[in-house]
Amino acid sequence: MSTTLGASGRINALLDDNSFVEIGGLVTARATDFNMKPTETPSDGCVTGYGTINESLVYVYSQDASVLGGTIGEMHARKIVNIYDLAMKMGAPVIGFIDCAGLRLQEATDALNAFGQVYAKQVAASGVIPQITAIVGTCGGGLALFPTLTDFTYMLEKDGKLFVNAPNALAGNTTAKNDTSSAAFQSAEAGLADVVADEDELFDKIRSLVDFLPANNFDVNDVECTDDLNRTFDGLEGFVGDTAEALKVIADDSDFLEVKAAYAPEMVTGFIRLDGVTIGAVANRTEILPDEDSEGKKFDAVLTAAGCEKAAEFINFCDAFEIPVLSLTNVTGYEATVASEKVIAKAAAKLAAAFASASVPKVNVVIGKAFGTAANVMNSKAIGADITMAWPNAQIGTMDSKLAAKIMYQGQGSDVIDQKAKEYEELTLNVTSAARRGYVDQIVEPADTRKYVIGAFEMLLSKQDIAFDKKHVTV
Repeated sequence: MSTTLGASGRINALLDDNSFVEIGGLVTARATDFNMKPTETPSDGCVTGYGTINESLVYVYSQDASVLGGTIGEMHARKIVNIYDLAMKMGAPVIGFIDCAGLRLQEATDALNAFGQVYAKQVAASGVIPQITAIVGTCGGGLALFPTLTDFTYMLEKDGKLFVNAPNALAGNTTAKNDTSSAAFQSAEAGLADVVADEDELFDKIRSLVDFLPANNFDVNDVECTDDLNRTFDGLEGFVGDTAEALKVIADDSDFLEVKAAYAPEMVTGFIRLDGVTIGAVANRTEILPDEDSEGKKFDAVLTAAGCEKAAEFINFCDAFEIPVLSLTNVTGYEATVASEKVIAKAAAKLAAAFASASVPKVNVVIGKAFGTAANVMNSKAIGADITMAWPNAQIGTMDSKLAAKIMYQGQGSDVIDQKAKEYEELTLNVTSAARRGYVDQIVEPADTRKYVIGAFEMLLSKQDIAFDKKHVTV
């Protein structure tokens, strides 16, 4: 595929063959000032309509940069708003392709008001229908709010540009020095792009996401499961560090769709299916295993501010669309740096609030260490996990046994410290101790994780969580 497809070509490449129906194809600009009257504006620079992805209804809009640079004016925005209105009435996702020079200056306040109308409609649709944005060209200035007000953002690896202020407009910066508009920056540094793809992959990746998502906040996305529900996997404990790989093993047909993979990679977020039902997955990660293309990477087993915010945002999406949440916990504390200290408390609070507020079924599996309040934040039973499991060799407690012994027996010799550390580990850190106190519901062998997790979610299928009457949390 290629960006040379144009506005209509992109839509046809995304949707099922011959399924696209255009709406508003004859709409043109009404403005006549600044020589606009003799200017042709076919479809007012935005092709809109509906079609299907794997026979599921979706609504689409695609900006046409060949018409006044794809700039947004009154009628251009009205077409996008109309698509949103139809999508919300029908309970179907909206997918937008962005390739735009920004505000149409010739239409002045009419164009400015048009921007605001799209913002408002995106906010109204948030949590009602899934919204996906694909940046296939320029997305700058106020237009940068379009993708960030939606649920998932895809960017073309080379041609996608996302920015509020252009790189050269930032004091002391140039595009050559740091291209802050690039897909690489917006995915790995800013965390605004969920998926970066080349021209051949973009459409397939969006279709894959749509397959995982419900059509709206009342829909349930389930498909027939062809995988063995009782399938075991010897050696799953070998993926205790690289939980993206662990989730692939647990998932139906090993299908895991990771989102924001480049951003805060120490926290994994994405979608799997269990017994055909879409599940949102959140997991701590301490390593990326090496492969033929990479030497791998190591991370500390700590919560970072970026990881907390990434996970919290994902959990909030899952909760809004009634998608159950699975967490894999392996964490020993919080990142300890001066930079982190400025933001980690608030970020961790957001993650705790997201897990605690979510009313969907929640299952937590402790696969490694679960130390201190960082473990509380990771979907512990204390903040609302419905079922908590643990692998036999997992550790649950306040902190590492050696450190605890040093604090409790300060000034004692190394022999005493070692002995007390061993006692502390045996008495308080083993999962049996936690299970006796009701903090762990089941101790499961790593190989059996899939079937036990499936069983837990099947049991929780009809869960109803009665909450206090309030609008929303304020965290």
